Amino acid sequence: MSNTVDLTLQNAAFGGDMVGRLPDGRAVFVPYAVPGESVRIKIVLDKKKFARGELVEVLEPSPSRVEARCPHFTTCGGCHYQHISYDQQLHLKKVILHDQLERIGRLVSPPVADVVPSPHQFNYRSQVRFHLNHRGKPGFIPSDRKGILEIEQCHLPEIPLSEIWPSLEIDPEAGLSALGLRLGAQDDILVTLESDHPFDAEFDMEALPVSVVHISPGHTEVLAGSNYTFMLVNGRQFRVSAGSFFQVNTSLAGQMVSAVERALPDQPGLILELYSGVGLFSAFLAPRTEKLVAIEGSENAADDFVHNLDEFDHVDLYQGSVEDILPDLAINPGVVVADPPRTGLPKKVINALIALEPDHLLYISCDPATLARDSKLLVEGGFSPTRFVPFDFFPQTYHIETLSIWSR
Repeated sequence: MSNTVDLTLQNAAFGGDMVGRLPDGRAVFVPYAVPGESVRIKIVLDKKKFARGELVEVLEPSPSRVEARCPHFTTCGGCHYQHISYDQQLHLKKVILHDQLERIGRLVSPPVADVVPSPHQFNYRSQVRFHLNHRGKPGFIPSDRKGILEIEQCHLPEIPLSEIWPSLEIDPEAGLSALGLRLGAQDDILVTLESDHPFDAEFDMEALPVSVVHISPGHTEVLAGSNYTFMLVNGRQFRVSAGSFFQVNTSLAGQMVSAVERALPDQPGLILELYSGVGLFSAFLAPRTEKLVAIEGSENAADDFVHNLDEFDHVDLYQGSVEDILPDLAINPGVVVADPPRTGLPKKVINALIALEPDHLLYISCDPATLARDSKLLVEGGFSPTRFVPFDFFPQTYHIETLSIWSR
């Protein structure tokens, strides 16, 4: 087979690639293209059952193709869809989620709703994390996964972050590996500096109107200001410490919180929340029940949870691994809310959920592949999916956040 092939791309795969068929019938995966386009590609990986192609030329562009905004697009590994109109991005994500649930989850006609769009297509991230190169300059892991790409622009962080990060001067002798910025509700900024050793370099703190925290294994040091900032969702304020996870698209996070509230039955009974974080969902669920039990593995997030839900006397928090705590928890929840990391629910957790026999499960997933894998096990364990509601927390990327609603 020639190293260069002309073909028409047919659909989208999870991960950012588009899929076509080679003359011999094998699937070929091509980044930075659009379904329906006729393209010329160069084969860069040739396997027995599939191939990967590099886009050489667009022969017949899709009507959905647009001009990418960022000069680093295709070299930076952060964005995958800047060349696709936003309406088409939403359509592709719904199709991909449906396909993953059918192929991996073995669900028949899964009830997938339209994707809830982000209020902002760019400048939506309240938090951003840069790698630092040998010159102390911020960058991202490039699309070829080699080294660190030093960047001059990024159109994903909110404007106040984009105004400050290019001006930060990091001494390369400090040995820092990463730089994080989080924008609070009052436009305050928390800067986190990461390394594998305690901080022993000079840092010009007075020149920056920000809080600065250094994080190394087992150690957190406040260099300026506070160890936390406050985030605002649906009128409620949350303390979020350096190192604690919080949704980066806060305007859309409010819509997901509202969707979770709407999915609750009128009489939910005891609510159990797994991977509760700083209490984003718990704070809105607690007024709806006489008892809420939460489990969170991160000590930092658990401390924030206690602060954020201090007003509620009927909320119990277990700090530790969900895998370790859940199987021994002697409770009878009517509703379980789970918001695990990208790896999804461990099988031990799914087995414990099945044993608890809650009437309802609200599973928030940030990876459709692991959601589909877990869906298969949940169905086998007696759960039935009512609805899958995807949210576009990360425009311009292939990532998909999904609220799945289950009943027994």
